[in-house]
Amino acid sequence: MIAIGGNEDKGTYPNPRTKKKYYLNFFELGIIKRVVLESGKADPRIEVITTASMIPEEVAKIYVSSFAMLNCLNIGIMDIRTPEDARQPEYLERLLAADIIMMSGGNQSRLKEMFGDSEFLTRMTERYYKEPNFVIAGTSAGAMAMSQIMIRGGSVPDALMKGAVKMGTGLALTRNTIIDSHFVKRGRFGRLIEAVALHPKLIGIGLGEDTGILITDGCLIETIGSNLVIIMDGHNIQHNNAAAAKKGTAISLENMTMHVLAKGNVYDISERKFYADKTLHTPEAAASPAPAPAPPVPTA
Repeated sequence: MIAIGGNEDKGTYPNPRTKKKYYLNFFELGIIKRVVLESGKADPRIEVITTASMIPEEVAKIYVSSFAMLNCLNIGIMDIRTPEDARQPEYLERLLAADIIMMSGGNQSRLKEMFGDSEFLTRMTERYYKEPNFVIAGTSAGAMAMSQIMIRGGSVPDALMKGAVKMGTGLALTRNTIIDSHFVKRGRFGRLIEAVALHPKLIGIGLGEDTGILITDGCLIETIGSNLVIIMDGHNIQHNNAAAAKKGTAISLENMTMHVLAKGNVYDISERKFYADKTLHTPEAAASPAPAPAPPVPTA
């Protein structure tokens, strides 16, 4: 599974109160290349799900042209607009024939609305857990929807004031994390902290733009791309008033643990441990004795 933090908006729902334009800039080709590489095929069958986007035709063109730069031409577009569409036999057949499923950005709640409690989601989940080379990738909303407990939205300026973050249920492709996107550039630290405070047994993952994580074995995260990944771990929280605080009042926490991962760093969710690179995360490395400390430097 590859969750990507996104770049610029790729078809999100516009705010009618602003005149902001919504561009279709794509994340760096290095991440797409990794998506293809993980399938183990030079020209895999790729199905792009544009359900989250408000402008699926434009988004589809960008994905097709971007994968084509890597000589991947075997691409289909699943423009699923309704829950009934998601239950069509045609889409289930295409899912079962695909090597890669790619979910676009937009509105993560739409993905849950269209695919929740569907055979499509059941079979996609089964393939993810049973087939090592089957890849599910998602950018922005497509990444956020992977969690069982999902951030639906929320005010960044008001984060850490109880109720500022809107939570819901996602696709449950990963059950022990909460994923947020566009993390560093949009300053969503408070948003993820509040989400983890409300669900302290889950690991919060904040994805920077042009950055993603490769999740293997259901628990090992490897950072890919050019930016940062932030890990929020609430397992050691002591004081936490998130459950008891009234809506609109401040949340206070003691002992939230944070890790900052750059390209190549890994994090084991089950161990809740950071590793500088994946070569250090091996049974042999764990069994190796620690190097002897250097002798003290003589002083005059």
